[in-house]
Amino acid sequence: MKQMTFADAEYAGKRKQTRKELFLIEMDRVVPWKGLIALIEPHYPKGEGGRPAYPLMAMLRVHLMQNW
Repeated sequence: MKQMTFADAEYAGKRKQTRKELFLIEMDRVVPWKGLIALIEPHYPKGEGGRPAYPLMAMLRVHLMQNW
């Protein structure tokens, strides 16, 4: 493992956020996740038998990112 230099340590705290990170932060701030999950969960497949279903939160995030 490489030891951090003083310059690396100083720069690590000031790293610029990427557009993706800013977008995800904005999405978390705007979208009412708990309400949407509660609304969709009764109708979402449980993954009984066959291939397991993707987690509902992951699928909801992907869907919203594609249609934002």
